[in-house]
Formats: sequence, structure tokens, C-alpha cells
Amino acid sequence: MSKQEIRAQDLLSVPGVRVAAVASHIRYANRLDLVLIELAQGSTVAGVFTLNAFCAAPVHVARKHLLSSGGAIRYLLVNTGNANAGTGQRGLDDAIASCDYVAKHAGVSIDAVLPFSTGVIGENLPVAKICAGVPNAFAALGEDWLNTAKGIMTTDTVPKARSVRIEIAGKPVVITGITKGAGMIKPNMATMLSYVFTDARIEQATLQGLLSRVVDQSFNRITVDGDTSTNDCCVLSATGLSGVNIQASDASGFAAFEAALQALVKELAKDIIRDAEGAKKFVTVDIRGGGNTNECLKVAYAISESPLVKTALSASDPNWGRILAAIGRAGVPELDVSKITIHLGKVCIVSNGTLAPSYTEAQGQAEMSKAEIEITVDLARGQARETVWTSDLSEEYVRINASYRS
Repeated sequence: MSKQEIRAQDLLSVPGVRVAAVASHIRYANRLDLVLIELAQGSTVAGVFTLNAFCAAPVHVARKHLLSSGGAIRYLLVNTGNANAGTGQRGLDDAIASCDYVAKHAGVSIDAVLPFSTGVIGENLPVAKICAGVPNAFAALGEDWLNTAKGIMTTDTVPKARSVRIEIAGKPVVITGITKGAGMIKPNMATMLSYVFTDARIEQATLQGLLSRVVDQSFNRITVDGDTSTNDCCVLSATGLSGVNIQASDASGFAAFEAALQALVKELAKDIIRDAEGAKKFVTVDIRGGGNTNECLKVAYAISESPLVKTALSASDPNWGRILAAIGRAGVPELDVSKITIHLGKVCIVSNGTLAPSYTEAQGQAEMSKAEIEITVDLARGQARETVWTSDLSEEYVRINASYRS
């Protein structure tokens, strides 16, 4: 399974956006762990956030500031090493204090600053360390997107970033995004932490609609371990400095921009799976012939999150009975198992609900030994189709998470 190797020259700067990453010793020494992102005045910002009921203090504050500012955000402040989740009123006060420090340093209102945190849950935010790092971050603001992507990493092994330049009405538009995430991955709105920027001009309500649709088909279609984080956030910012307006009334331009945005964010989502904790396999679970989207996703996630399926994937074991069992317990009403077909890659392993006559163990072994595996299920119930991306479950995943706080 190949991971995306990002080089600094692969990333495009976005007019109206300056970025910086510095070491503030929040949890570890000599590690980039504080990121500051500055947006040009007049930028619009949209966001989606975790639906975990124990959402972190910065999530509460970011939602509030996004609403009270009407999307007129100037700064994003991101720290790693500490999630500031499960920290009660003090956590809220600490998140607000961090925003206030940035706001006073920049001369903007406090609700023009959005806070984000990722790391260990249940520990108080080291506000003094963050505030000590803020002046350094302001001094470093520039175009170093690669280090910025590194600065939001936790258990990630590689930085995750993507860029694209498209033309709309003969004018160039840039989209650049960074993301982090490797474990505690089953977004229920977006993903871990993700920030996407464009120099297009997009009204805030339109921007929010775009983000929600794009996230639904990308970050909401990945799972590593079935755990939805307390801190998941995805933000889309538009500076408008390209002079290109993206609006629904321009059907062709709007469609071109949305397609480019969807493609970029979908690749960022896949990058998370390729870097999943301890993973050796990138797995596509494609469910076809569903009666509706919901039942397709039920089956996809039942397969993708089954420890038995995932450990079989890790061992390259074509134990197709585990896939069959996961489908059966997915909760699809009145499922006619006698019509179900399952493929591993191009190899049919189950036909009409039982072992395909043409199937051989050697064929299954050859498919399961690949670094990239596709599991296709046809429910033969309708026309709905959904795809989820996942990883295998290895001993290394257990080791990483058993020692996460040490």
C-alpha cells in the first residue's frame, strides 16, 4: 500500500492565505505542534464538526465563533498533543483564552479566531505554552504548506496535503487542502482535522452547502476503527482574491468547482486510510444493488468495521465467510441472501448466496495478498450504490493505541 509522498513543490499557495507551524512543546520537545493560519480580510469560512456528544471544548468555541462572526474568520489556531476534550468549563475557558491571545496580537475580534485541538483526551490544555508559541507563529507566517501539514500530525506517519489548479471562465482558481488522521477514524460529519482553502469568491451560505455535500462523499465514507473522535472538524475557506465568483446561477462554473473540490477532498480522505495506524492494506468496499443509500452504507460499514474481516485482511486470509456474516448482521430488512454476489477484485467468491462454483482458494489468496483490495457486494435489491474506504487491523494498530498516552 503506497502512501502519498508530498513534496513542497507539489503544493500551491492560495492567495489570501498565510500559514505557519512552530514547536511549542505542548506534549513533546522539538516537534511542530502549533499551527497558525491567517485568512485575508473578506474571506468566507464554512465548517462541519463532530457529532460526538462529548465533543471537545474547541469544537464548542469554533461553532460559536463561526456563527457569531457570520463566517468572517481571520485566524485558525491548531494545536496537537492535547485534545482539550472532557475538560469541562476549564476547557472552554482555555480555548477562549487561546483565541483571545491571538485576537489581541492580531488586532481582531475574538470571534474572528477559530480554535482546534487534537491529541490526548482528558488533560487540561497547556495555555501558557500555546500563548508562548503564538508570537513565533505570527513571525513565521508565510507559504510553508508542507510544514503546516506536518504541524497538525499526531500518530500520522506522513503529512497529508493536496493541491489543484483549475480554470473557470478562463481564469485560474487554486484549491489546497491539508488533513490529519490515522486512528480514531469514523467521521460522523467530517474528519479528524482538515482545512481546505481556495482563492475563489464564494458566499458563506453557498460555501457551507458545498462543504457539507463534499464531506458526505469523502470524509464521511472512511473508517479505520469505527471510532468517531471528540475533535473532528473540517473547514473550507474562500479568500475571493482570484476574482472568480462561484455561484449557483453559473451552472457550469459551479459544477466545475464542486467537482474539483470533491476530487481533492476525496483524495485527502483516502490518504488518511493509506496512513491508518498499523495498516498494510487499503480496502475499497463497494456495495451495489441496494434498495437505498442507507442500507448500502449499513452493509459497507458492517464489513469495514468487522474485527474478524479486518484481521483476515491483515493476514491475507480469504476467509469469505466473515464477509458473508458481516453482511447478514448489517440490519438490512428482509434481505434475500440467496441473491447476493460477492467479489474479491475480479474473482467471484459468492454467487446466489453461496460459494461460487468457479472459485478456488488460490484465486482468493492472490487477491487478499494484494496491498490494495476491492470487496464488491451486489445486494440485488435496487439501484443504490455506495463506497466506503477502510484498512486492515494489525498487531501494530494494537501496539500504537495501547501505548498512545505514554
